Amino acid sequence: MAAETMSLLKAALLLMAVQLLPPPASGCSRSFYEMTIRDLCLAEFEQDMAALDRGLWCSWPDTMETYEELTNCTYQVALRVDCFWPNRAIDHLFAQVHQHYFANCALTGRLLHDPPSGVLAPFIAVPVLVTLLMTALVVWRSKRTEGVL
Repeated sequence: MAAETMSLLKAALLLMAVQLLPPPASGCSRSFYEMTIRDLCLAEFEQDMAALDRGLWCSWPDTMETYEELTNCTYQVALRVDCFWPNRAIDHLFAQVHQHYFANCALTGRLLHDPPSGVLAPFIAVPVLVTLLMTALVVWRSKRTEGVL
């Protein structure tokens, strides 16, 4: 319950900060927009991710709320400063976020690793043993039939 209250409080503060932005004079100012999303949205996201254990960065349930807040913040800023969303700046921002925070994450949300030795050993040992057995059988059979012909 306390986490939900903090999340709602953070969202409300973020929306209030976006509302304090000056209205655009003439359309989208790309440099102002990029500076604003970096200073407001990305800074908040980085703080939230720093507070989260690094081992949980690949866990979608643990990072989903923070990621959604970043997405919503960039959208709200875009609306306020009269910019299109999504745009090239947002694509670049999210590419950087993914490269820094989620580069080592598998598509399933878990890091890939080798199976346990108890599972891996039979998959290695059985083909090796079958190959040795077949080789021995061929050699034994070829020596046995030499004298009959």
